[in-house]
Amino acid sequence: MTPRNFNDLERAIRGGWGADTTTPDHRPHWTPDNPARDQCGVTALVVHDLLGGELIRGEVHVNGERVDYHWWNRLGMGIEVDLTREQFGSDETVVGGVVIERPAEIVRLREEYELLRSRVLAELCS
Repeated sequence: MTPRNFNDLERAIRGGWGADTTTPDHRPHWTPDNPARDQCGVTALVVHDLLGGELIRGEVHVNGERVDYHWWNRLGMGIEVDLTREQFGSDETVVGGVVIERPAEIVRLREEYELLRSRVLAELCS
């Protein structure tokens, strides 16, 4: 399934986010006021499913120290797509960015990824 256009894909992904698609540790803290928070890994995988390209992982720093990782996509011609960039507060900075080979099997956050993927595909097929 290839989306009709990027706006349709972005709308379907953003509409598919919920507390149930974040990491279990973040789930109690998820809020619709910042729906992109902690959605980067599953979102990057779904974008990769539909558009290909590369998975990119950077580090999230606060006061110069890594506190987490951030995931996004690089498509053809070096175009970077980061649908969850707005999740970060002013004290958080994303640094670096290396290509990470997609794992043969999704283990971490598999249920969350499959849930988001199913919502996105359902929306795109409607």
